[in-house]
Amino acid sequence: MGNKLHSPRSVQKYIPKFNVIAAEGETVTLGCTFEASVSTTAYLFWYKQEVNDFPVYILRRDTFGTEDNAADFPKERFNAAINKPSVPLKIQKLQLSDSAVYYCALQG
Repeated sequence: MGNKLHSPRSVQKYIPKFNVIAAEGETVTLGCTFEASVSTTAYLFWYKQEVNDFPVYILRRDTFGTEDNAADFPKERFNAAINKPSVPLKIQKLQLSDSAVYYCALQG
């Protein structure tokens, strides 16, 4: 999959309006919901953006059951599953380096 971003016309970005505070070693789940009227084919992406940096691709899930994680974000720590109308990101064994803004995006 790589670090490919999609054109703004085809992707909807959802920005959560809350902060999550947790300690190292804990598990957090970040919520993301999407329109239920989306076609039966949907691709959901999660990105991580650190201060003064570009968003970095974490993972992709689709309605076909395909799962792809970037090499720097192993599925054992960063996981998500589509459960219409949501695709929450679960981050396990938190590390200080996980501190960032996380975005979910929908292509459908």
